[in-house]
Amino acid sequence: MENVESALMAARMQFAITISFHIVLAALSIGLANFLMILEALWLKTGRKVYLDVYRYWLKVFALNVAVGVASGLILEYQFGLNWSRLAVQAGDILGPLMFYEILAAFFLEAGFLGIMLFGLKKVGPRLHFLATCAVAVGSLISAFWILSANSWMQTPAGYSIAADGRFIAEDWWAIIFNPSFPYRLIHMTLAALLGTAAVVAGASAWQLLKAPGNPRARLAFSMALWAIVVLIPVQVVVGDLHGQNSLKFQPQKVAAIEGSWTRPATGAGEPLRLLAWPDMNERRNHWEVAIPRVGSLYLTHDLSGTIAALDEFAPQDIAPVTPVFFAFRAMVGLGLLMLGQGVISLVLRRRQRLYTARWWLWTSLLMAPAGLLAMLSGWIVTEVGRQPFTVYGLMRTADSLSSVSRAQVLGSTWLILLFYLLIFGIGLWVLLRTLREPPHEDEPGPQPTLADETGHS
Repeated sequence: MENVESALMAARMQFAITISFHIVLAALSIGLANFLMILEALWLKTGRKVYLDVYRYWLKVFALNVAVGVASGLILEYQFGLNWSRLAVQAGDILGPLMFYEILAAFFLEAGFLGIMLFGLKKVGPRLHFLATCAVAVGSLISAFWILSANSWMQTPAGYSIAADGRFIAEDWWAIIFNPSFPYRLIHMTLAALLGTAAVVAGASAWQLLKAPGNPRARLAFSMALWAIVVLIPVQVVVGDLHGQNSLKFQPQKVAAIEGSWTRPATGAGEPLRLLAWPDMNERRNHWEVAIPRVGSLYLTHDLSGTIAALDEFAPQDIAPVTPVFFAFRAMVGLGLLMLGQGVISLVLRRRQRLYTARWWLWTSLLMAPAGLLAMLSGWIVTEVGRQPFTVYGLMRTADSLSSVSRAQVLGSTWLILLFYLLIFGIGLWVLLRTLREPPHEDEPGPQPTLADETGHS
């Protein structure tokens, strides 16, 4: 049993590593594709060449991101077969078609128009090229639709029956696709991708403005990114609350772990907001707890005296690891609040006409560049670790999803994956920083289909 548990933990860690890399790149693809679509639309509407220059500049970043993202995503496909074959066998009748729809409806759409988007502006004309940009942007959203539908089904399964051999059988595809948590997760993740990208664009543009404060193209990208944060952060707060209410209804164990709530408070006492604590799984309590009375009830139940199901109301073997879920949620919320503050400060400085010149602000925006993506990763830790010990929530345990692999086999492949990622991401990061260190210029060239043109060497 110990060998099985060690192999299981090794397989989970391997998947966590690969999905963490991939989800960041996928989020940037969604955000950048839609950013580029807006830029090209503004260029076509206004005729101002500054929009085209910024478009071509960030198109190069998008091309690099797509190339590295595809490479990272391939490994995930192998993992399902190598490490999680029992999950594929038991739930393949449902998950397989959803993944196929993602490839058919989204990946082919993106891939089919990507070449035109990258290299076809002078060949097909502005309007047809804009159509290609729109197709890639819409394709990225469709891809998110099907991937999140599959993941959400594992979180809140619906529309299925279970055969005699334990396989999940599709009974109602409408219920499967639009399962109870899917709408909230789709909107929440899409907003997270857009906000994460906006923070990156703002940070990169701030870096450029520190060296060239008067560059109009860096100013444009900086301004647009901050406007996106201002507009989207309040929406994300509302969607996050709705998502939390859905999780409270369908995944009460996860919410109890998020709150670090081991024992339900007395009637009328309300749930506290635990700002800081150290959950102890063995003693089933928190150490060093710092809490504000009743505030938790306000955002959990919208009632100052409301309570939620506590961890001691569930079987110990069905409780998720509390500590990572507890801290990841607070990291997500904390980073979100910092981005909210970033948006508010940007409005103040914009009004005072110091948005592009206050060096402390530019440095702050640069340091905030990874905030959105880190918040998104923290949210995924809450989501995935919080559903443990299940792959299909409440129905199929993670231990029963594992292939017949040993710990040594999983660790061996993990080291190979890490070496591959270090190579791919190392090269990608080097090229990215070379690209971003210089601001966009007038008559900015777009991506070129030669290595010499991309690196600047002949």
